Amino acid sequence: MALNTSADAPLPVGQVSRLIGGWIDRLGSVWVEGQITQISRRPGAGVVFLTLRDPSHDISVGVTCFRQVFDPIADVVAEGARVVVHAKPEWYAPRGQLSLRATAIKPVGIGELLARLEQLKKVLAGEGLFALDRKRPLPFLPHRIGLVTGRASAAERDVLENARRRWPAVRFEVRNVAVQGVSAVAQVVQAVKELDELPDVDVIIVARGGGSVEDLLPFSDEQLVRTVFGCRTPVVSAIGHEPDSPLLDLVADVRASTPTDAAKKVVPDVGEELNRVQLLRDRALRTVRGLMDREERGLAHALARPVMERPHRMVEDREAEVEALVARSRRTLGHLLDRADSELSHTRARVVALSPAATLERGYAVLQRGDGGVVRSPDEVTAGDELRARVAEGEFTVRVAE
Repeated sequence: MALNTSADAPLPVGQVSRLIGGWIDRLGSVWVEGQITQISRRPGAGVVFLTLRDPSHDISVGVTCFRQVFDPIADVVAEGARVVVHAKPEWYAPRGQLSLRATAIKPVGIGELLARLEQLKKVLAGEGLFALDRKRPLPFLPHRIGLVTGRASAAERDVLENARRRWPAVRFEVRNVAVQGVSAVAQVVQAVKELDELPDVDVIIVARGGGSVEDLLPFSDEQLVRTVFGCRTPVVSAIGHEPDSPLLDLVADVRASTPTDAAKKVVPDVGEELNRVQLLRDRALRTVRGLMDREERGLAHALARPVMERPHRMVEDREAEVEALVARSRRTLGHLLDRADSELSHTRARVVALSPAATLERGYAVLQRGDGGVVRSPDEVTAGDELRARVAEGEFTVRVAE
């Protein structure tokens, strides 16, 4: 759209900016490719700010989007990543600044691949395939170790040599497979299943040397991850090097940083075990000697007691106690008998003093009728009655004269 302007009738800068904004508004949404040079995510803010740069023309433009748009790719993109953005161009007239409001962001190349892996990782984690409580411990000394690796590879050599160096008698069941390419997943899955079915295989190692993200893709395949999850035999993942982290590392029972580390985790070192056995023997010997020394000291202390030096002393002490108790009992019983005899003598004296016999001793007599009744009054007898007179020395018969 042409404008009628001249040196005498120029347009203000603000009007030119507004006209540019109108032209840009009519442009509509477009797909834009560029490199992220800056990411700004403020905690709690609902909007993310990006700077998108075109390296070939050294041009940058600001991009804003909601967190719902950026969060799905937040773990796979960083500054320097290439992305494709579906955005609506916007012109900020007061500053004369162009920006893009994004409604969709997609990684390009490796970023897109990582995004798909991240999505698969979330799905499998939601199903519990990576749960820590389902991971099984490795056997202390496996009878036979299953090894899945590339033929004549450095990973195979590292595992075999380091394992046999640590424990020369260790035995392996090796399955050589393709570790990259279109047939890698099928061959690795088949090898893992075969080793899992062997009853004498106690642990399975899946090993491969380092490589690019594309080279390690077979070890993040969903089929392989589910196969390892269903194994009854513990599985050790030794894929790549320390920075590499395929999904097989998450589902395996043990993750080794390198193939050499896998050999160290699975096979104990015979030298270390012999040293540990010797340390345990020394510890047991010290414990037994300490126990014996303690018991000897206790026995010596017990033998030093007087009762052990003179065993009969206890009997003698108890004999003296018994004799003292017997003497005390006799004294007590004698006192009781003496007191009872004294009480009996006093009682006898009182009885004798109150007895009729004592009265008779003083010259008195008791008169009794023929029926035995005692005569207490002259009115109880008549002249001519015969009475029995009882005196202290005996009795005689008397007759009443009047």
